[in-house]
Amino acid sequence: MSEEFELNDESKGKIAFDFRGYLFKVLNLWKLVVFSIGVALLIAYLINVRKQNVYRLESLINVESEQNPFFTANTSISFNWGGVSGKVGKVITAIKTRTHNEAVVDSLEFYMNYYVQGKYRLIDIYKEAPFVFEINKSYGQILGTPILIKFKGSDQFEISIPNTLNTFMVQRYKDKQRYRIDNVNNTYKATYSFNDSIKLPFLNGIIKQRTNKVVSKDSEYFLQFSNFDGVVNSYKTTIAIRPFSSSSSVLQLSLSGTNKAKIVDYLNATASVLSKVELKRKNLYASNTIKFIDSSLEAVNMNLKGFSDEMNDFRKKNKVFDVNEEMLNLSEKLKNYDLQKEDENTKLQYLNRLEDYLQSKTDYTNIAAPSSVGISENNIAASVSKIIGLSIDRQRLEYTTKESSPLFKDLDRQISAEKNVLLENITSTRSTISLQLNSISRKIANLEAQLQGLPEDQQEYLKIQRKMNISQEAYDVYLAKRSEAAIVKAANVSDIAIIDEAKDIGGGKIGPNKSLNYMMALMMGFFIPMFFIFVIYLLDNTIHGSDEVEQLSTIPILGLIGKYNYKNNLVVFEKPKSAVAESFRSMRSSLQFIFKNQGFENRGKALMITSSVSGEGKTFCSINMSTAYALSGKKTILLGLDLRKPKIFGDFDITNDKGVVNYLIDDVSLDDIIFKSHIPNLDIIPSGPVPPNPSELLMSNRMRDLMTRLKEDYDMLVLDTPPLGLVTDAFEISNYADASLFMIRLDYTKKGMLSLVNAKHRAGEIKNISFVLNFYKHKTNHNYGYGYGYGYGYGYGYGIYGEAYHENDKKSIFRRVRRFLKRI
Repeated sequence: MSEEFELNDESKGKIAFDFRGYLFKVLNLWKLVVFSIGVALLIAYLINVRKQNVYRLESLINVESEQNPFFTANTSISFNWGGVSGKVGKVITAIKTRTHNEAVVDSLEFYMNYYVQGKYRLIDIYKEAPFVFEINKSYGQILGTPILIKFKGSDQFEISIPNTLNTFMVQRYKDKQRYRIDNVNNTYKATYSFNDSIKLPFLNGIIKQRTNKVVSKDSEYFLQFSNFDGVVNSYKTTIAIRPFSSSSSVLQLSLSGTNKAKIVDYLNATASVLSKVELKRKNLYASNTIKFIDSSLEAVNMNLKGFSDEMNDFRKKNKVFDVNEEMLNLSEKLKNYDLQKEDENTKLQYLNRLEDYLQSKTDYTNIAAPSSVGISENNIAASVSKIIGLSIDRQRLEYTTKESSPLFKDLDRQISAEKNVLLENITSTRSTISLQLNSISRKIANLEAQLQGLPEDQQEYLKIQRKMNISQEAYDVYLAKRSEAAIVKAANVSDIAIIDEAKDIGGGKIGPNKSLNYMMALMMGFFIPMFFIFVIYLLDNTIHGSDEVEQLSTIPILGLIGKYNYKNNLVVFEKPKSAVAESFRSMRSSLQFIFKNQGFENRGKALMITSSVSGEGKTFCSINMSTAYALSGKKTILLGLDLRKPKIFGDFDITNDKGVVNYLIDDVSLDDIIFKSHIPNLDIIPSGPVPPNPSELLMSNRMRDLMTRLKEDYDMLVLDTPPLGLVTDAFEISNYADASLFMIRLDYTKKGMLSLVNAKHRAGEIKNISFVLNFYKHKTNHNYGYGYGYGYGYGYGYGIYGEAYHENDKKSIFRRVRRFLKRI
C-alpha cells in the first residue's frame, strides 16, 4: 500500500485560488455582509438627513462693443479700441479675479450671516431674518463665533456670546485688518432696543427691524461674521462663467450654494459691478482728455483775464484811438497767424509732454487724446489708443497671473514696440510742426513790420487787442472740445448688458444626490466585507476541509471525526451508539485491510497515532481507537509514549507515577507498569514521570524489547505519540508501527505541516500512514461529519504549543464571539 500513496507530482503541493471555497466562505459569513450593508445604509441615511440642499442658478450677460451715436465723421474725439472677441476673454478673466469678487462681496456684505438653530445645524436665513445689522466698518467684529440675539419683546433683544473664549479674533471691514483682543470680562450679555448704537469689543453697529417682518418674543437668532478674504476666495472658486450656446458674445454665469436668495443676489451683483467697471474703463480715455482740457482751460482763462486787465489799464492811461481800416485788416491777419501759431505751439507742447510721459512713466493709462489739441495724424491717435488698451490689459492680468508669467512679457513687448513707433511718429510730427511755426513766424514778422509806421501807443493797443482775441479764441476752442468730450463720455454705455438676470423661480436643486449616496453605501457595505473576507481567506493557512487535504497530499483520508460535547474522552465506551463511536468503528474496519496486506497474522499489530502539533486530538483518538479494538474482543494495550507531556492516565483513574519511562531506565519490570482499565480487554501503560532525555530512551534497546514483548502478548497496540511537527520522538516510534494515523484538526492544523508529512512519506520514514480529520462538521462546501467536544489550552514541551481538555463547552457570549472570530 505504500507506493501508491507517494507524491510523484510536486504540483500537488501547490494550491491555486479556490474561488468555490471563497464563495462558500462568503456564504458562511453572510450575516457579516448583511450587517455591513445595514451599517453602511444607516450611515448614508444619517448623512442624507444632515446634508443641506445645494442649488445652482444662472444668469446671462452680453458683451459687445457698441458704437456710440455721437461718434460721427464730425466727431474729433474717439475712445473705442479692441473688439468683441478680445473683450469676452477679458470679461471671463475679470469675473475670476480677486479684485472683482472683493467688490461684489463688499457691496453685498456677504461676510455677515444670519442664522437660526435647525435640527442638525445652524440654518442660513439671509433676508428672512426679522432684523438687519448695519455694521460699523471702522470697528472690529468677532470672527467665526455665532452671536446670540434673543428677543425679549417686540423691540428689545439680548446679545450674548459663549463665555468660554479667552481671546477674540476680530476684523475691521473698513481696511480688512484682523487682530486679537483678550476676553477680560469672560461674559458678554447686554440688552438693547432697535436702532440703539452697539459698541462692544466684538460687535459694533446698529440693529434695525426689517420692513414687513414681525419679531416674536423669545425667538433666537445668530449673527456670525466671517473672514473677508476667506469669503472672497470661496466665491472666487465657486462662480463659473462660460460662453452660452454658440454665441461668442453671450456669457452664462452660474453659482452653487445652499441659499438661493444669496445666489441670486451674488449673480446680479456680479453683473452690475462688472458693468460699472467696464463703463469706467471705457470712459477712462474720455476722462483723461477732459482732465487735460480742464488744465489747459485754466491756463488760457488766466491769460485771458490778464490781457483784459492789461487792456483796461491801457485805456485808463491813454485816449481812445481810432485806427484806420487798413491797419485793422493788418491786425486781423496778425491775429489769425497768431492763432495758428498758438495752435501749433499747443500741439508741440502736447507732443513734448507725451514724449516725456512715455519715457518717464510705466503706467500709460492716463494719456489724453491727441485730438484734444487738434492733432489729426491717424498714426499717433491709433498708437496712443493701442498703448492705453494694452496697459489696461496688463493691469487686469496682474490680479490673476504671477509676474513671471510669459503673458506679461508678451504684453510688455507689444507695449514697447508700439511705444517706439509712437516716439518716431512724435519726432516726425514735431519736425513738421516746427516748419509750420517758422513759416507762420516769418509771416507775422512781415505784417508787424508794416505796423511800424503807426504811433507807438496805437501799436501797443493793437498788440494787446491781438493777445485778447487769441486767448478768447483758444478758450472757445478748448471749451468746445471739452463739451464734445463730456458728451461722448455721457453717451457711453457699458459693454456689459444683462440679458437674463438671476431669479429664483423654483427648482435648481443639484444635491445632495441621496440615491447616489445610498447606492455608494450599498456598494461599500457589500465590497468592504467581501474584501475583508478575501484578505482573510488569502491569509488563512489552516485546513478547513477534506478537499484541501486532497489538494495538499496524496496520502489517503481514513476517517472523519466530528465534534461532540461530552464530559471525558471515553466516548466509544460510554456512548457506543453515538456517531463518534461509529466513526472509530469505521476506522477500525478500514485499518484491517492495511494490517491484512502486511501478513504476520500471529503477532500483534501496532497503530501509531500522531499529529503535527499539540491540540489536534491524537490522545482522544488513541483512547477511543484502543477502546474500539478492546470492545471488539481484541486484547488491546494503550501506550502513553508522549514522554514529554503525559495525559492518557486521567481518563482511566490511574496515576502516572510509574510507566514507560520507568521501564526504559530499567527501574521496574513490565508487569509493574501495565494497568488494567475498567474497559474489558484494555490495558494501559502510562508514560511515567517526564524524563530529561525522552528521545534517547525511545531509541534504546529496552524500547525494542518492550515492543517485541507487547506484540507477543497483545493483539493490538495503540501508541499515543508526541506531535511530529515539534519533536523527533514520533519518527523513532514509527519504526515499531504497522500503521500510522496522522490527526488533522480542521480549522486548526496549518497547511504547511502537511509538507513535513509528505516529505517523510516520500523518504520512506513513515509507512502506511493515513489522515484522520478531526473536529469535522457538516458544511455546504465539504463532506458531512459528526462532532464531539474537545479543547486545548496549556503549553506543550517548551511552551510553543498548548493543549487542554474541557469538560463542558459552556455557551457563553465570550466563547461564541471567540469561536465566530476564529471561524473568520
